[in-house]
Amino acid sequence: MRSQTKHPTPPTELRKSIGKDIADAAFGKWMKTQFKTPKKVGDPVADALAAALANLQSGKSFKLGTKGYVVCRAKGEGVSGFVAQEVA
Repeated sequence: MRSQTKHPTPPTELRKSIGKDIADAAFGKWMKTQFKTPKKVGDPVADALAAALANLQSGKSFKLGTKGYVVCRAKGEGVSGFVAQEVA
């Protein structure tokens, strides 16, 4: 077995030293503590846009196509609202 002072023990050596059954049980317990399911964090702006466009979902006259769009605030003096540009 390698010296503990220079480098940590590789998992394969540790598994050989303590036995397969004990190593599998310990690794399973460790995995449960390390990897929690991530919380789904919603984007409030994206949720608001989806809610605003929800009523147009069933309309046949409103088509977005397949390329996608970028929505941003209009810039300039005396201009208000939003601008949607097609992604090339």
